[in-house]
Amino acid sequence: MKKFAVIIAFAIISFRAAADEGMWLPLLLGQETYNDMVKKGCKLTKEQIFSLNKKSIKDAIVSLGGFCTAEIVSNKGLLFTNHHCGYDAIANLSTVDKNYLKDGYFVPNQESEMPAKGLFVNFLKDIIDVTDEVNKDVANLNGAERQKKLTEIFTAMSKKYSNADKFLTARVSTFFKGNQFLLFVYETYNDVRFVGCPSESFGKFGGDTDNWMWPRHTADFSVFRVYANANNEPAKYSPSNKPIVPKHFLPVSVAPKKEGDFNMILGYPGSTNRFEVSYGAKMSRDITDPAFVKMRAIRLTAMKREMDKDPATRLKLASEYANLANYWKFYDIESKQLRTRKVVERKAALEAIFLKWAKGKTKYENILNDYEKNYDEYLPYEKLKNYMQQGIAGSTALTISNQLNNIANLMADNKVEDAKKIIANIDKNRNDILEGIDLTADKAIFAEIAHAFNKDIVKAQQPANIFEKIASFGDITKVSTFEKYADGAYAKSLFLNKTLWAAFVASPTSEALAADPLVAHAKAFYENWNKNYIPKVNAFNLKNADLGRIWVAALKEMNPKKQYYPDANSTMRFTYGTVEAYVPRDGVKYDFVTTASGVLEKYIPNDEEFDVPNKALELMENKDYGQYEDKGRKDLVTCFLNTCDITGGNSGSAVLNGKGELIGLAFDGNSESMDQKLNFYQPLTRCINVDIRYVLWLIDKVGGAGYLINELQLMK
Repeated sequence: MKKFAVIIAFAIISFRAAADEGMWLPLLLGQETYNDMVKKGCKLTKEQIFSLNKKSIKDAIVSLGGFCTAEIVSNKGLLFTNHHCGYDAIANLSTVDKNYLKDGYFVPNQESEMPAKGLFVNFLKDIIDVTDEVNKDVANLNGAERQKKLTEIFTAMSKKYSNADKFLTARVSTFFKGNQFLLFVYETYNDVRFVGCPSESFGKFGGDTDNWMWPRHTADFSVFRVYANANNEPAKYSPSNKPIVPKHFLPVSVAPKKEGDFNMILGYPGSTNRFEVSYGAKMSRDITDPAFVKMRAIRLTAMKREMDKDPATRLKLASEYANLANYWKFYDIESKQLRTRKVVERKAALEAIFLKWAKGKTKYENILNDYEKNYDEYLPYEKLKNYMQQGIAGSTALTISNQLNNIANLMADNKVEDAKKIIANIDKNRNDILEGIDLTADKAIFAEIAHAFNKDIVKAQQPANIFEKIASFGDITKVSTFEKYADGAYAKSLFLNKTLWAAFVASPTSEALAADPLVAHAKAFYENWNKNYIPKVNAFNLKNADLGRIWVAALKEMNPKKQYYPDANSTMRFTYGTVEAYVPRDGVKYDFVTTASGVLEKYIPNDEEFDVPNKALELMENKDYGQYEDKGRKDLVTCFLNTCDITGGNSGSAVLNGKGELIGLAFDGNSESMDQKLNFYQPLTRCINVDIRYVLWLIDKVGGAGYLINELQLMK
């Protein structure tokens, strides 16, 4: 194994990708790329941005909960992230009477900060290139054999570099579709406490209507704090823990922005697949995205009906609904943009160039034919996969019933003790699970998904006999028939009935499970899926993995002077660009900032998406913005655009100026860039960020938590 003190494969390059495109590994920052950054306004050295041995900006950037990014902004461990990143934790701390999510709340002092159960942060401690170590054992392996060996290697490496006592976790991440392997070591702090957030009126201002849209006026932020033990080390929650003294924290700039200003973002983007071939892009456009969107639409509609009836239900389902809605809209727009941007055709054009280059090269000349064959064989099952994963799995009661079916299988195999352990675990968590379910919504999801499955999935792929059984309840073409079937199934469910469940736990029998209609329903669907179709999905994915590794290696060989960046995979990345407006269509130009005046223009009293609380409304109408006012605009800037390349997981990422000062939080992309997982379209791709001055104004002037401002190192 070798540290990054030596040159790594793929790091020596002579020019970079298209302007502002790229989610770069910070330690692989090439000189040409860095020179471009300096030209655009970066004032920092490479080592000030990222260093494994010295203090750098990297040390203030954390992975939050494994799904978002956050940053340390004070020497007392104060943490800024997005409102939607803290959403679930805040919802769990809220009640109907003390609804921090809806009304907003900032604790009056540090002693009042509340443990955010389940929330943690990871600090990046080390990176080790293990490519040679891995390749010596897998270089000649393919398919399942290769995957099995990789799992063994990764597990052993993770075990070697992890240390539970020191809260160190190591994991190997794959880059360039299996051409490079890096091991990342993280230090985990589990004591994270809620400090405050704006009201949902600000944190989700614009709701689903404005989601992924510009102009945007959302104050998408929340505030937490990281705690450590007396030695400033990670520890489990304890009242005696103290705020962490970080290795580095970000100064905060309240200076005005102007178009062309240099911006950079460090964060943990989740996933992209920009090396995907045309056949994969076509499948996404025509099958994957429409199926995903339809399944989530059914779930969202059922949940919204019940949320609108009752505040307690709204709070209970708020986090799940927000998560589902976010990517429902994303994939709805993506499918349209893949078509209008002609992404399939553009990838096919590159492949035509490749075929000419690869002619006569035995290693590469048949790869696209192999890709086409693999996709052609798999395509008939892609809709089914999405209907299972996004539809059938959307009912919590059915998911639990599938676990009960697994128990039945164990009992049939005489593995009674294993079955009892699972039963005990389900019983332990039963009350929490039921408290998180709205049964009316869950039952509607169950019925409507089953109806859609019968209508849209070909007969040959449907589970045997289940729809014939449902037909006994009425006309199989009508949703009402499935609703009658669901009523009976839910009424007789073991898990949902307290008396039946207690009797089953006391004396579990196969007969009791067999009599449960929800268990029978789950068995029909999941056994059909597991036995007949998961092997096809796995075979497709394994073949694609082998082809992808060759494809990316071939592209690099075809373009030896081009600097390629790896697809996002939840590892720390660096991206940069400039503050910039854009022209989305003929005759329309969008400014690069929005202001509080726009909030007032959108304001609709008591509206679910566009309401503004009275105190903030009065301050805005009086233009009482204090030191956070943009003097040039005589207004409060709310959000701004830059050309930085981001994706999911970047939510909450620090947006920095050329001096490394925090100027905003990244939280969204514009609707014109929704093909960004498969394609980067430079002219219209923009990152939407909440302006840090808006954040500070809401903390200080609206939230009354000026003491938090005193913790910050403000740069004017």
